[in-house]
Amino acid sequence: MSDTIATIVFDLDGTLADTAPDLIATLNLILAEEGLEELPLSEARDLIGAGARALLERGIAANGRSVAPAHLDALFERFLVIYAGRIAVETRLFPGVAAALERFRAAGWRLAVCTNKFEHHSVMLLEALGIAGHFHAICGRDTFPFSKPDPRHLTMTVAAAGGVPEAALMVGDSQTDIATAKAAGIPVIAVPFGYTMTPVSELGPDIIIEHFDALWDAAAALSRRSSLARS
Repeated sequence: MSDTIATIVFDLDGTLADTAPDLIATLNLILAEEGLEELPLSEARDLIGAGARALLERGIAANGRSVAPAHLDALFERFLVIYAGRIAVETRLFPGVAAALERFRAAGWRLAVCTNKFEHHSVMLLEALGIAGHFHAICGRDTFPFSKPDPRHLTMTVAAAGGVPEAALMVGDSQTDIATAKAAGIPVIAVPFGYTMTPVSELGPDIIIEHFDALWDAAAALSRRSSLARS
């Protein structure tokens, strides 16, 4: 497999970029409009990871309230409009991301993003961060009929990038990412600095890296491990 792994797929929020400041700022604007208490960023970071609708529901629940489905739908649409207008105000790439992407691209890997963010928001953000051009495919929750944790979201992203699941890796930060990759039979590398209610060390990824500088060696190790398993 070391000779054939050609595709590396990344989650976006909490993996490539620290999007929490802009996501939580948007959430807090909605909470304020609803007459609810705003949430400190330090407390709200781990509410991210399952999409904007879940973030809204969790933010409202943190205020001791529930929300009717129809009203949640309206708040969700409002969230998307506000967030589009401030998508990269405070969002930054995690350290080492740009250099890691350049190294994999230069080595001939095909790069992709598989995120539960909407595709147009994902493209907007990656363009604003200056890395959209590295990716052969940017696939959001609305790109296909399936989204994470359905493994077809990941396998179809790999295909959209021109790869095959048997020669792919996933990089993510949450239970959703790890479960998706496992269901797809794709090795998964986890980062511990993203958004997850359960530490990634408890979720059984193949490898955990503390910094993107370690990604190349982690990918090489998984390549060797997979080759041995098939030999």
